[in-house]
Amino acid sequence: MTLFGLDNLPYGVFSVKSGVRRIGVRFGDAVLDLTHLGGVFQQPTLNPLMSLGHPRWAELRAQITEQAPDLPRIPLDTVSLHLPFDVADYTDFYSSEHHATNVSRILRPNNPGLPPAWKRLPIGYHGRSATVVVSGTPVERPHGQLGVDVFGPSERLDIEAEVGFVVGTPGRRIATGDFAEHVFGVVLVNDWSARDIQAFENQPLGPFLSKSFATSVSPWVVPLDAFASLAAPAQDPRPQPYLLPPGPALDVDLRVEWNDTEVSNPPYAQMYWTAAQQLAHLTVNGASVRTGDLYASGTVSGPAREQAGSFLELTSNGEQPVKLADGAERSFLLDGDTVTISATAAGAGGARIGLGEVTGTVCP
Repeated sequence: MTLFGLDNLPYGVFSVKSGVRRIGVRFGDAVLDLTHLGGVFQQPTLNPLMSLGHPRWAELRAQITEQAPDLPRIPLDTVSLHLPFDVADYTDFYSSEHHATNVSRILRPNNPGLPPAWKRLPIGYHGRSATVVVSGTPVERPHGQLGVDVFGPSERLDIEAEVGFVVGTPGRRIATGDFAEHVFGVVLVNDWSARDIQAFENQPLGPFLSKSFATSVSPWVVPLDAFASLAAPAQDPRPQPYLLPPGPALDVDLRVEWNDTEVSNPPYAQMYWTAAQQLAHLTVNGASVRTGDLYASGTVSGPAREQAGSFLELTSNGEQPVKLADGAERSFLLDGDTVTISATAAGAGGARIGLGEVTGTVCP
């Protein structure tokens, strides 16, 4: 059974030999070309479609599902995939309790523990939309200050396996119950991180140049309506009223491969803060979101080492290297290394659906 059947139909932007960018949906190992449906499907990006709002999204999804057998079908291995939407803004959160606890234990062994605000609000930082790139784009090793009077290329280049949410309908002060009216769909995210640059710049304002050089996203935007909803995990202490009800959780299982070796399986369902709470917190002060805004979950990690969503955790800050299938050992990323993050999820129709994959290769 395919992970990309009629109950999924994720949107993407593709081109063939002509180079003209077109909108399609993935169906099995093919792309269904939507351009002949006219209107927003004749645009080179998903933004006009995403701006239409949830009722229209549902109508068009039903139309595509009905007409799928008659739509032009192009083999997936003959197309080029592009960044599916123009990224208006980018925010990254820090919402896995396991990740936050692991990082604290590794980096602050004499004073471990969560920051005081961590269970009071979804902590996040404002990233750079200009460096969000589509899967397959090479990732250049960043330079920065690694310590006092030390400048050079990062020697502790890392990944962060995340789930991203793409805003369709603009808004401000968005209630958690209105989450599905504003979020169009879901992508996979790799928020590349330079841990040595991060360690030096982190106090007092947090990540900056250690994060802003590249963020990779998958080329397929899976409609939010394609996912089954789970009950959100228990939260103690009780959040502020604007963060309630918590909204749905999603059953997404991630897979991280390092040079074709599977090294971890992060479980998104165990995230402490939900995507609805993140959106509510992002806008509660009056800040607005626009069509094409992207916000990400933060690193997804579970309690076990093999569920780590970063190599910082997986290798215990380099002290426990990972052995790859070719016999090589790694602590952090070397030039030429390739990382691929893929995922499946519980679908609204009862079957597992695919989110595709996000991949990147490190170059000097």
